[in-house]
Amino acid sequence: MAIALPRIAAHPNRLPFRGVLTLVDSPSERAPAGARGHRVLLTREAAERALPSLLGMGLDFTPSLDGHDARRKVGVITSAEIVELSSAHGPRPSAATELDGRRPKTDDRRLALEVAGYLFAKDFPDVVRELRAAGQSLGMSYEVADARVADTGAQVWVLNEVTFTGAAVLKKSKAAYAGTSIEIEAVVGSRPSAATTLDGRRPMAVDRRPTNIRAASPQQELP
Repeated sequence: MAIALPRIAAHPNRLPFRGVLTLVDSPSERAPAGARGHRVLLTREAAERALPSLLGMGLDFTPSLDGHDARRKVGVITSAEIVELSSAHGPRPSAATELDGRRPKTDDRRLALEVAGYLFAKDFPDVVRELRAAGQSLGMSYEVADARVADTGAQVWVLNEVTFTGAAVLKKSKAAYAGTSIEIEAVVGSRPSAATTLDGRRPMAVDRRPTNIRAASPQQELP
């Protein structure tokens, strides 16, 4: 699913990026902000329903790349898709963890929500340089509103419904999911290429209530 923007050759303020925003149907390694110390699991059904809400949302950052700041938009998300990851991508959850009757996947198939879009390279050249320098140490994290939690008393909150309101690029060590990632293309003005591979995986084909949750920065509380 994607927004088709008009193609403009060598647009100085469109630097393509793509990455893994979050794992799906897998519990987070850390508790995200707004989850009151609970780890979370975004179900595939909820993620699929919420994909349209992710398109056109901003990608934000903090100066220390350690959390979310919804008022610092360095880019925009234009496509989103749920894909299957290889077993080599990131840590796996414990098979012994029980999640409200739902067990994490025990085979090699893992699902992720991949996104792509553009960074505002002309507006934020210093930030882009910093992101490039940080390389593979960076991940991503979603921001949602109107999250519906199956059981707020559970150790792991199962999110059955969300509305995406944005995302952040940040250090993997600060993200709820260490298996997230971001890649920035080298050439300003190019388009996300369907032939490009992402860690051996095929890239994207272009094409609600109690809480607001940000999948990072455990120190932050509900807005």
